[in-house]
Amino acid sequence: MAIHKGRGFACINYPIGMNLGGDPSQALVHSNPDGKFMVALSSIDLGQGMKSVTRQIAAETLGVPVEDVYVDTADSDTGPHCMGSFASRGTHRVGNAVIQAAREARAVMLEAAAEELEVNASDLVTDGRGNIHVNGAPSRSITTGEACEAAQFKHGKTVSGRGIFLIPLSEVSPETGEMTPVSCFAHAAVILDLEVDDETGEVRVLEVNSAYELGRALNPRLVEQQLIGGAWMGLSHALYETTEPYYPNRDHGPTDFNHYLMPGPGDIAPHNVAVLERPAPDGPYGGKGPGEMCANPLLPAAANAVFDAVGVRITDLPITPEKILRGIRDNGGTRPGRHARAGSRQ
Repeated sequence: MAIHKGRGFACINYPIGMNLGGDPSQALVHSNPDGKFMVALSSIDLGQGMKSVTRQIAAETLGVPVEDVYVDTADSDTGPHCMGSFASRGTHRVGNAVIQAAREARAVMLEAAAEELEVNASDLVTDGRGNIHVNGAPSRSITTGEACEAAQFKHGKTVSGRGIFLIPLSEVSPETGEMTPVSCFAHAAVILDLEVDDETGEVRVLEVNSAYELGRALNPRLVEQQLIGGAWMGLSHALYETTEPYYPNRDHGPTDFNHYLMPGPGDIAPHNVAVLERPAPDGPYGGKGPGEMCANPLLPAAANAVFDAVGVRITDLPITPEKILRGIRDNGGTRPGRHARAGSRQ
């Protein structure tokens, strides 16, 4: 018996959203009389942080504290239209729609404040802490709550805004039909170290090192959590998960989550993440978002690492111990690669 170490590499250029029909998303923003703002979306938060990021984007655009903004992801019957939470499009598409809606609402709020302060709206600035004051004269100020209250009860104005973001339709080559289906890409590279037991076929992940270029990280902690969590989702698909391990015979298939194989806390390995911030020109405050790119490169990286460890090339997932042992048998034994020969141990 021997334990063989292997290293796998994979990189990815991942498209953000799509260009079919402009890939539209809409947002509505309105203020209550007390100056608390509601962002209405049909873009569902699946755990990727949609509510947190759009809340930040709205607060930054409105010029109010983030605690004064709430996000309601209503159902698609009552909320503004959205293509959906897929294709890694949320931050880019929905964020841009929120900016447009928040700008419109902010303009109404500043108009009401201008009437109260008897100045031009163009002379007003917000401080992000709930105050509006005359540029260069901080003592002449009004709170955002007071401005919203005055708008509704004194000036008969609704502090609200509508926003929609559309991708310009791509030109199509009449000769080849070539077009650009997306507006921007995110990028990632992953190095995965693991070890393979050539007696049992078991795989143990040792370490993950990754670099992601995803525009500006609007919420760095959320980005880090999504990258690490998404990586283990990818590794789970690569090494563990399947509903049909003996397809088409389902006699031994899992029937519930008590039998569905996934990695547990003891399987988690260190993951070192480098986030490269290159703000996207058309992204909300430069953001693109990691999305599905978190998980995708881990699958080929795992397959490459197993090949490096024992010389077995597996092209159908998951990479189970049975498949590894069959591959070793078919090869007439292990065929470690360069990294595996340097790291094998008895």
